[in-house]
Amino acid sequence: MYPLAIFILLLANWVVFSGKLDLFHLGLGVVSCLFVTWLSQDFLFHDRKKNWEERMREAGAFLQYIPWLTVEIVKANLHVFRLAMTRQGGQEIKPRIVTIKTKLKTDFAKFVFANSITLTPGTITMLIRGDVFHVHTMSQFLEDDLLEGAIERKVAEVFEPDAFKRRRAKR
Repeated sequence: MYPLAIFILLLANWVVFSGKLDLFHLGLGVVSCLFVTWLSQDFLFHDRKKNWEERMREAGAFLQYIPWLTVEIVKANLHVFRLAMTRQGGQEIKPRIVTIKTKLKTDFAKFVFANSITLTPGTITMLIRGDVFHVHTMSQFLEDDLLEGAIERKVAEVFEPDAFKRRRAKR
């Protein structure tokens, strides 16, 4: 079931991004997608404890996460632009490395969290050791924004909603 789902998703992406529907390109797409499915089936959907409905809930929640992350990226872009283009911003630049201990449990949630940080201008996830992330930031504003934990909370809402609800109830 999972390899078939992976193959269909990969082939759909191939068709959409290639824009070619002739026999040669479709054949090349099928062969490529079969090969990648065979190579990656252990990586994708490694956690097989979740049922199909839970996977679809995650996909829907992730699709809601993307616009939120896009807004955060735009805000960070504007901040980095101000840092680069104004005298006051230039004085605000104070690079530093921040250590964050995450409460996320699954590797995939940590992967999304790390990449969300790196996609945000002015921050780069440098190292992950277990639950500890080392992140380079350009300014105090970006550090404060990161330590506020909004990205981690949003990722938890997508991939670990039950754990997120328990943590929120404890506060």
